Amino acid sequence: MTIASDRLNFAEYLKYIDGTEQRYELVNGELIPMCLGTGQHGAVIKFLERNLEVDIAEQNQDWVVLPALVGVRSPKGGRWDTCRIPDLVVMPREQWRSLQTCEAIIEINQPAPILVIEVVSESTKSTDYRAKRAEYSVLGILEYWVVDPLVNKITVFNLEDGWYESCEFTDNEILRSRTFPNLKLTVNQVFGNLLK
Repeated sequence: MTIASDRLNFAEYLKYIDGTEQRYELVNGELIPMCLGTGQHGAVIKFLERNLEVDIAEQNQDWVVLPALVGVRSPKGGRWDTCRIPDLVVMPREQWRSLQTCEAIIEINQPAPILVIEVVSESTKSTDYRAKRAEYSVLGILEYWVVDPLVNKITVFNLEDGWYESCEFTDNEILRSRTFPNLKLTVNQVFGNLLK
């Protein structure tokens, strides 16, 4: 759902306050409300966050996993007035530190996140599979996951010569990730673990 208003430029978006707790992505100058999602949606995000953090520690990488805390400025229709807020972003800790005193947005002239993950909801499935796939490839994000609890499938996109090549995983298949090669999670584990 788009909020009816005049289109905003990026500076206006950064200052936009509507007096509520509602968060928005900016897509081609239009405010798009971010829905809370189902309990399963949140449980999947938390489960992935915990497991990625364990794997990062085992790899001895200085990376952080951030749930919906970082915006990624994206191209849309040849304009730069789009900002996505992924469900999970993996980025170097030093880059995260550099955002502590400014808006937590990765600009186009900054290094791309290491990994971006979107968890599909009914209202975002087309955007997650299509629009964000195109935008994230232009930004040079090397790995992008679409985690889809609607059909119990996880698609891992790897950037190859400027385009994403996809690999789909279902049921008891173990996810294969270039960024997290030691991660041994099955799709059923991802979708079957609810917070205790």
